[in-house]
Amino acid sequence: MTAPLTNTITRLLIANRGEIARRVIRTARHMGIQTVAVYSDADRDALHVQEADTAFALGGTLSADSYLRIDKLLAAAQATGADAVHPGYGFLSENAEFAQAVIDAGLTWVGPPPAAIRELGSKSSAKALALKHGVPCLPGYFGADQSDATLTAQAEQLGLPLMVKAVAGGGGRGMRLVTDMAQLLPALHSARSEALAGFGNGDLLMERALLRPRHIEVQIMADTQGHCIHLGERDCSVQRRHQKIIEESPSPAVSAALREQLGQAAIALAQSAGYVGAGTVEFLLDETPTNQQADKPFYLMEMNTRLQVEHPVTEMLTSLDLVEWQLRIARGESLPLAQADVHLQGHAIEVRLCAEDEHFTPQTGTVQAFAAPADLRFDHALHAGMVVTPHYDSMLGKLIAHAPTRAQAIDRLRKGLDQTAVLGLPTNRAFLAACLKHPVFRAGEALIPFLAEAADNVRHSLQATSEARTVATLAVLYANQAPAHAIPSPFTRPVRMGMGADTFSLNLQELGQGQVRIQTGQATHQAHVTRSAETLHIDLNGQRWHARIVACWGTAYAVQWHVQLHGPESFELWLSDQSHSAPNTGASTQAAQSLRAPFNGKLIALHVQEGQTVKQGDAVLVIESMKLEHILCAPRYALVHSLSASVGQQVSPGQVLVQWKDAA
Repeated sequence: MTAPLTNTITRLLIANRGEIARRVIRTARHMGIQTVAVYSDADRDALHVQEADTAFALGGTLSADSYLRIDKLLAAAQATGADAVHPGYGFLSENAEFAQAVIDAGLTWVGPPPAAIRELGSKSSAKALALKHGVPCLPGYFGADQSDATLTAQAEQLGLPLMVKAVAGGGGRGMRLVTDMAQLLPALHSARSEALAGFGNGDLLMERALLRPRHIEVQIMADTQGHCIHLGERDCSVQRRHQKIIEESPSPAVSAALREQLGQAAIALAQSAGYVGAGTVEFLLDETPTNQQADKPFYLMEMNTRLQVEHPVTEMLTSLDLVEWQLRIARGESLPLAQADVHLQGHAIEVRLCAEDEHFTPQTGTVQAFAAPADLRFDHALHAGMVVTPHYDSMLGKLIAHAPTRAQAIDRLRKGLDQTAVLGLPTNRAFLAACLKHPVFRAGEALIPFLAEAADNVRHSLQATSEARTVATLAVLYANQAPAHAIPSPFTRPVRMGMGADTFSLNLQELGQGQVRIQTGQATHQAHVTRSAETLHIDLNGQRWHARIVACWGTAYAVQWHVQLHGPESFELWLSDQSHSAPNTGASTQAAQSLRAPFNGKLIALHVQEGQTVKQGDAVLVIESMKLEHILCAPRYALVHSLSASVGQQVSPGQVLVQWKDAA
């Protein structure tokens, strides 16, 4: 980079938290730039706070009281002597007002100009600009009139299926698919509410929906001298709730010729708005079976005017540090490479490790034990003792594998997931590993509907075998003390374990020397249990298993054990020892009489009142958790007997929200 510097960056304030704050700190330190971390009350013990040169308390717990407060962030910059601000992703990273306020305060903004953020950050204006410059877009309505009547009339004119989208923001919030006109008004109201809560802007657009597309995005970089290049594409088609969980590059569906077309379209859009810095232009690639073209048609979705969560995929493929490029461009330097100098080497895949169960339900809790893979890039902010709250996004970190071929990258990433341990709360670690193993994904044929179609099959593959349940039971029983090493026991011990709604029983006898005999039904098994460090080693019927285990307190003040197993197969189980408890005979009946909160969150809407009759599937209430809205529906035909929570209240897992009575 040879252009003279126009800005000096000596102390960088990172207006973010978690893994992306740590990521920026790492590069800034390498460049000799001091860093300032900011933090909410909930993040006072976070790793990014410990690793920065200086830390400033914003106060508050919610995002709205901390990371979304422009005044507090500017006060932090002034108090700490920062001369530049990096926004990371999420929060205020695509907020033109924040960018302008940083510039007006005399600080260097590490990002695109506010005018470009406004024009490209809005999906409506970005599509209007794209159409002017020949970038293909799907037919849609991007107008200013947001009345239900106008949106309904436009929907009828466009035809079905339709996608309703929030004009602002991203991350899948404010998106709804409409396949029947009866769904339109509820979709508009729900998307508008979620967009207002997430971005402070409830404006929507509508466009024709492709039912079987790929999600392809192009990384671009632009400097202040007018140069703009692309760094290849990423395939982000594996998604749940319109949010990505697996990203890879290159895409299995993109040829060199199509890559060039996508790249030129992305560059044309960025340059038309005077873009500077790192950005991502997102497209839908039409994979309709009737489409016989060698290179499928593509259509603009939106542009993200910031660094993308999945930027490490591109970094691994190009051996470039995109955060360093951001900082150098912000200082006024020119791009170090021309388009012809960009070379993509091998294959890279990233998975997003999230605090959620296999049904994508957000989870909170304390990380009791943590272990990172030995030979894999892992961008995270995890540590033992970390409390995962409902106040922020559910993503805990990203694991990225790079290898000469796609198959090798998949295998390396699966091995890394097996080596990763986050114990104490449910995560999607095992689900991600099963997705990588799925034949559709391995064949490179996963489209956006992949998880909608294959999730049940993936979940089924996660169900523990009888051998795994037996091994997990031994891990629970001998978590703190190995079986009698010298003295055999003449007695058989009956054991009853709970796993979710199921229970299973076995009998065991300690034989000495770490040996255990297990009777399950008519079958008899031999096991040997030893321990090294934090791992139990269990040989069952000649097969070796390794178990990591922690004790967690359940909602009913009973101990639950979180067990992570690796052996012939890998499993993650939650068990409770019910050997000394009375058999549960009425739980399901009692549960049918109430609706309970499945996770931590804020009750933001109630759609029923006492005395009202509901039928199965009716929307009852909405809980906001980890930046998403979740609708809870009536499980059966019933009468609302009483409401135990009110709008605006914070609720916890297992809390009774509604009580039912049998309807007459």
